[in-house]
Amino acid sequence: MSAPAPSSPVVVDAEPLPRQDEVLTAEALAFVAELHRRFTPRRAGLLARRAERRAEIARTSTLDFLPETAAIRADDSWKVAPSPAALNDRRVEITGPTDRKMTINALNSGAKIWLADFEDASAPTWENVVTGQLNLIDAYTRAIDFTDPNSGKSYALKAEDELATVVMRPRGWHLNERHLLVDGEQVPGAFVDFGLYFFHNAQRLLDLGKGPYFYLPKTESHLEARLWNDVFVFAQDYVGVPQGSVRATVLIETITAAYEMEEILYELRDHASGLNAGRWDYLFSIVKNFRDGGPKFVLPDRNAVTMTAPFMRAYTELLVRTCHKRGAHAIGGMAAFIPSRRDEAVNKVAFEKVKADKDREAGDGFDGSWVAHPDLVPIAMASFDAVLGEKPNQKDRLREDVDVKAADLIAVDSLHAKPTYPGLVNAVQVGIRYIEAWLRGLGAVAIFNLMEDAATAEISRSQIWQWINAGVEFEHAGNTVKATPELAREVAAEELENIRAEIGPDAFAAGHWQQAHDLLLEVALDDDYADFLTLPAYERLNG
Repeated sequence: MSAPAPSSPVVVDAEPLPRQDEVLTAEALAFVAELHRRFTPRRAGLLARRAERRAEIARTSTLDFLPETAAIRADDSWKVAPSPAALNDRRVEITGPTDRKMTINALNSGAKIWLADFEDASAPTWENVVTGQLNLIDAYTRAIDFTDPNSGKSYALKAEDELATVVMRPRGWHLNERHLLVDGEQVPGAFVDFGLYFFHNAQRLLDLGKGPYFYLPKTESHLEARLWNDVFVFAQDYVGVPQGSVRATVLIETITAAYEMEEILYELRDHASGLNAGRWDYLFSIVKNFRDGGPKFVLPDRNAVTMTAPFMRAYTELLVRTCHKRGAHAIGGMAAFIPSRRDEAVNKVAFEKVKADKDREAGDGFDGSWVAHPDLVPIAMASFDAVLGEKPNQKDRLREDVDVKAADLIAVDSLHAKPTYPGLVNAVQVGIRYIEAWLRGLGAVAIFNLMEDAATAEISRSQIWQWINAGVEFEHAGNTVKATPELAREVAAEELENIRAEIGPDAFAAGHWQQAHDLLLEVALDDDYADFLTLPAYERLNG
């Protein structure tokens, strides 16, 4: 009897999808397997280090710039690699998932950059992971079109020189991809997203005069940036493209990364393009890390924490100064408003707020900013055009007037606003509505005229958790009401009934509303604070 043939070390544990063989080639899977074997052990060590650092913050309730890297910060001689032409002007960037319609609309939007998102704006069903890769390949080969089955409207790409440059965002270090196994282990989602995209498109993009450009999410330290840099070096050699072809923009969306911005750029200096200032994940990270820190770390309603809050302004101004000191782009935050087709009065107020926000960012020295909808591109463009004119960026504005101390970044109590009962209701409403859509495979969801993604759900459930554990009291209907698990359950039950009445019993039954309600309460009320909502949510995600 002959011995059985050895099984393949790469296993795709999912039902076959149309055209998947174009993405999941033997060569591409071998590359992903090599990334996994070489780098996943280091990734595991860095995730363990996150837990250790969080325990230290719980003990001390403080953070500081790292003494062991002071020499890097003090050395004025180093800069990041010069920007490639395709990334030199980033004044408006549109974000969104990689479904077929969004791919065409984002590329055609008039924005300079499209953040093609496999992370917070994409629920990681296997279909979304694989078809997102296919859509980008089709876009680069101009083999993409789309006809809306409801309206019959057709979409096609504009001329090549009118398209946005793609900067792709893979998943964060913490998420695995359960459908792809190497040597019996789940591969980190970051390596699946990066690996498949890089393998198929790196040379193709260079041939188009662009390159393999990435946004790196959820980074918590310069050591995590070092891991990405080593991945880039290996990947470029593996597929045979020149070293330095990759460019990476790092989202500074964790409070620990805010203390290591220069070090993060230093680790990635041969591949760095810039840093980005987000809001919801950054606030979520503050709650996560300082949840034992007492009343001074309790955040008010999320919509009260604007980028003009003193501790948020310290963060954004330090980011601009750091980037320009090192020759990198500073990219501002998201304008998430979704224009209403029925209410021009709502649009007028929102557009004025978007303009004021983008005017502030351009005035502060940012080189570009994010929008979530094509209708906002001209508004943001006008704000940056007014400051930049014909210049591609304002990296020559060094912002040497900025002097941010370590304590300024965590001075949450410098904001004179308090949690409110309507803020609790909104957190529950948005949390349930977003999670329900995510469980249906949608990562970017319009809720109350805002484009919400996973970061929204994270800050929503974190605020419920924080307010309950801090014993916050609200004024409501002439009474003082304490934040308790019972109150959260009452609000959630009422919201579930409101949704049932709003959409009707049939649509309600067809959705995942009860499951979303239960998951929100689980992560908002458990004594043990879940590191990421998407970890238990992924266990409930079909597909």
